[in-house]
Amino acid sequence: MSMTPEQASAFQETFGRIVANVEQVLLGKTFVIRLGLVTLFSEGHLLLEDYPGTGKTSMARAIAQSVAGTSNRIQFTPDLLPGDITGVSVYDQKSGLFEFHPGPVFANVVLADEINRASPKTQAALLEVMEEGQVTVDGETHEAPHPFMVIATQNPIEQAGTYRLPEAQLDRFLLKASIGYPDHASTLRILEGSDVKAHDLVLQPIVTADAVLEMAEQARHVHVDPSVNDYVSRLVEATRTATEVRLGASVRGALALIRSAKTLAAASGRHYVIPDDVKSLAEPVLAHRLLLDPEAEFDGVTTSGIVGQLLLETPPPSDRQAV
Repeated sequence: MSMTPEQASAFQETFGRIVANVEQVLLGKTFVIRLGLVTLFSEGHLLLEDYPGTGKTSMARAIAQSVAGTSNRIQFTPDLLPGDITGVSVYDQKSGLFEFHPGPVFANVVLADEINRASPKTQAALLEVMEEGQVTVDGETHEAPHPFMVIATQNPIEQAGTYRLPEAQLDRFLLKASIGYPDHASTLRILEGSDVKAHDLVLQPIVTADAVLEMAEQARHVHVDPSVNDYVSRLVEATRTATEVRLGASVRGALALIRSAKTLAAASGRHYVIPDDVKSLAEPVLAHRLLLDPEAEFDGVTTSGIVGQLLLETPPPSDRQAV
């Protein structure tokens, strides 16, 4: 059943309250907070590529507290093992059985800090849980908590001793964003509150974890006109034929764009998606899924620039199509 206008209005009101709550910790970053919550309610995962000290950990904790959920932080290092993330089975001498000890991935919001510092084998430990919401250890499957969201971070300036995320893993992140440094007014507000540490500030929950699941279910039923589906399909196909691109966006990328556009529409108080929803999310959803031709990369071409150019070249629908 499609979302009703009344449900869309209630979704917008709750979404706005959560944004305002998180903004108590992450001042002046409304846009990236909205992206983070769009990811949460789209049941996806967020990749943050940003400099140290911009509030990535604080954002993850604030989102978890706002939805009455649990959060864990995993510091990725070269010697981190897959079992350090997923958990291990330990032999219990008393019972004579192996007992599973869950790892830090079993939380509602998991911060994978500097994910590219771990080896590809360790990075791959997140693939199953990010895609299927479960972890398999020694042939036994363990369900992750719901809702479940990974917020992974990368440092864009320090690449020594890092491992580039493979395309298969990048494709599992619904959105890629950057927090950036606060503006002058926000910096002044941060300095005025310097007597309180960010980790000491505990936010009051706005909704329960069950309410998040209910809102995510509602967002899935936002109406998408066939003309908007056609627009997304043309955008994604254009990424595959662009001369500077070696690997374009996958079908998973097209689905991610529709899913996130539905959530953004509901967060805007609408029970239907408009082309502007797709336009505003195209870069954070598609850019990290593109693999550039080495020559284009050497010439300074960026995937964000390509998506921006494709948005100019791909005309949006002007009329609704008959269903």
